[in-house]
Amino acid sequence: MTIQILPDQLIDQIAAGEVVERPASVIKELVENSIDAGARRIEIDVASGGTRLMKITDDGCGISSVELELALSRHATSKINSLDDLESLLSLGFRGEALPSIASISRLVLTSRLSTESAAAQVSVEGGHVTPPRPAAHPKGTTIEVRDLFFNTPARRKFLRTEKTEFNHIDNVVKNLALARFDIEFVLRHNERQMYQLPVAVERVDQERRIAKLCGDEFIRSARYFEREIEGIAIRGWLAAPTFSRGQADMQFTFVNGRFVRDKLLRHAARLGYADVLYQSRYPAFIVFLDIDPRRVDVNAHPAKFEIRFRDSRLVHDFVFRTVQSALASGVENDQQSAPGGRIASPAETVQEPAGAIQSGLRFSTPSVREHAAQYAKLHQSLARSRGRPAIDDTAEATGPDSDKGLPDQNSQARSLSELATDSDIPPLGFALAQLAGVFVLAENAQGLIVVDMHAAHERISYERMKAQFATSAVASQPLLVPIQVNLLRDEADLVEDCEQDLRRLGFAVTRRGPEVIQIESVPVLLANSDVSALITDVVSGLKEHRSVSGVELALNEVLATMACHGAVRANRRLSIAEMNALLREMERTERIDQCNHGRPTWTRITLPELDKLFLRGR
Repeated sequence: MTIQILPDQLIDQIAAGEVVERPASVIKELVENSIDAGARRIEIDVASGGTRLMKITDDGCGISSVELELALSRHATSKINSLDDLESLLSLGFRGEALPSIASISRLVLTSRLSTESAAAQVSVEGGHVTPPRPAAHPKGTTIEVRDLFFNTPARRKFLRTEKTEFNHIDNVVKNLALARFDIEFVLRHNERQMYQLPVAVERVDQERRIAKLCGDEFIRSARYFEREIEGIAIRGWLAAPTFSRGQADMQFTFVNGRFVRDKLLRHAARLGYADVLYQSRYPAFIVFLDIDPRRVDVNAHPAKFEIRFRDSRLVHDFVFRTVQSALASGVENDQQSAPGGRIASPAETVQEPAGAIQSGLRFSTPSVREHAAQYAKLHQSLARSRGRPAIDDTAEATGPDSDKGLPDQNSQARSLSELATDSDIPPLGFALAQLAGVFVLAENAQGLIVVDMHAAHERISYERMKAQFATSAVASQPLLVPIQVNLLRDEADLVEDCEQDLRRLGFAVTRRGPEVIQIESVPVLLANSDVSALITDVVSGLKEHRSVSGVELALNEVLATMACHGAVRANRRLSIAEMNALLREMERTERIDQCNHGRPTWTRITLPELDKLFLRGR
């Protein structure tokens, strides 16, 4: 066979195979062009799942009538013109392949108008053949109609799925773009039926309203907002509570510089941040925006631009992981607007370290009767004021003739404290009322009833304490009686040698004995009974993927979690009111208290309006 140059039409169709997989691919490319054109309103009309019609209308800058034909040429773009532009790219598209590729496998009509022109112009393309521009009526902006996708490539058309399936793919694409750009209004219609209209959302409350429409009310009710910036990298977004976990990774949205990406590094880092509060088989839900210098990102790593590469991948991974971990560890909000999954008071806002002990090993305080009288007087008085009801003097009964048995000034102190109490005096988790079925602690706070799973809560408290001890001291190491040699690939052995100091800090003594052989001489004491060969293989896999010791840390955390579970207070263990209150106070100063080590919720809240509704009060 002789070498020959392919015809332009065939080149465009080959390029279309890389860019256009299905109708959703067309929607993505065309809407991204509208965004790059500065549009503030984008309307998307679809018929028959996109196979019959896709129409995109925007109010962007438009295309000059003399450049309409040029816009349909291969590698013609207004977004870059030098290597410097490519290396500092902020636009979503840049190759100039989308329009000619789409036009080569469909019947396309392009209508556009600049704000400086008196009339719009229109060109048509069928099978790659472009008609000359002709006048048309159109406001400032651009409209692109794509009809009969794959009409001239029947083999590709056979691979399309049902109308419902294809529209679901389009819906997902529009959802990703709408989450990426809150400053743009999006309208989506299918078969002339409006699916949703998303107005511009500048304020955070409006953004959360848009998220609720796209991801569901349950997601935004369980999510907490976070943001952080360090060393030229900024991150923000919403993290759903671990109790909102999913069976698949279908609600993980990651954006880099306003571009939706399916980046494995970002998703792994975010999931690693959930490691202590999620079942291993479950997937977290989150929306994460990362802003970084475009020169530190390569967006030209995938034809559809779904995958990217970071120059400082280890830094980015660690930054995202630590940020998510810290955001989830921050507890529940003092205003208790969401539970579980909100924030509890920080350690600085809680009482001092309690004294005393219970048999399970967790140190609890045992307040005096006087302190309890003062606490409950404050609680009931504050609750009565906050709910607009008459305050009941809970100390009145104790002031009778038979009450002063060894505590002459106790009740007067309680009354004086109650008179000075305000709503802010009520702790976030309130005060204990009783124990239910030997499993649950019932407490009352300003919003209503708090129900605590005492084993799950104590398990998290013990686990966090054990981790804190490990963070402040070196991991104890145990020498092996007989060192174990493990065979690895050469690049894996190189990696272990490079990370030798990190491994030693976590209790591993590792020596290289050959190009593909390493020798394990000691392991962490807590892992001494583990399968050392399998353990080091898993550790090397973690090192190879992210060049970090997170794999070892996770292994240690799993052992600590098991120990905490065995040491936690068991069901049917009767606690006194003092012990229950001490447990509540410990919860308020413990990180990640919303879930136990296995991902189960530790507490929930039933508000007074919910109780009123349950009992039909006020009807």
